[in-house]
Amino acid sequence: MKACEQIIAYWLCPAEPARGHLASLIHDLARRFDAPVFEPHVTVYVTDAANEKPEVVLAQVMKSRGQYALSIRGLDFSEKFTKTLFVQFAPDPTLAELSGDLRRASVSPSDYELNPHLSLIYKEMDEETRRTRSRSPELDSTSRAAIWLFEQTRPAPRSRPPWKKS
Repeated sequence: MKACEQIIAYWLCPAEPARGHLASLIHDLARRFDAPVFEPHVTVYVTDAANEKPEVVLAQVMKSRGQYALSIRGLDFSEKFTKTLFVQFAPDPTLAELSGDLRRASVSPSDYELNPHLSLIYKEMDEETRRTRSRSPELDSTSRAAIWLFEQTRPAPRSRPPWKKS
């Protein structure tokens, strides 16, 4: 996809109480680093907005799907603006199936590659700042708290968090 075209992004958003905790963390980081505030989410699929009818795609793909559960791999950082600091999740076959179903239902299938993560801040930072922030005791304790919240909200005796459809 070209940088200037409009896109449709299909997300999964965390269920409460993890959603509220992560939204608060994102808001706090945005305030401290003069960055944008955004809804906590995991992008499942992205495509060109031209001719796409998301309501039709979602009606077709989301029939009889329940909550999703993702396993946390850890906290990481990158040079990409939308992945400055993020929670990385392990690959998940049910999430990959959803992403593939969205691709097949899309009017303009894209080559989007699923890499499940939840960004905590969108901000251009030098590598040293990103590295320092990702290893700060505050974020480490926050990631432990987020993992604890995910553990507390799991729907079954598995160590994976519930995610609601969005």
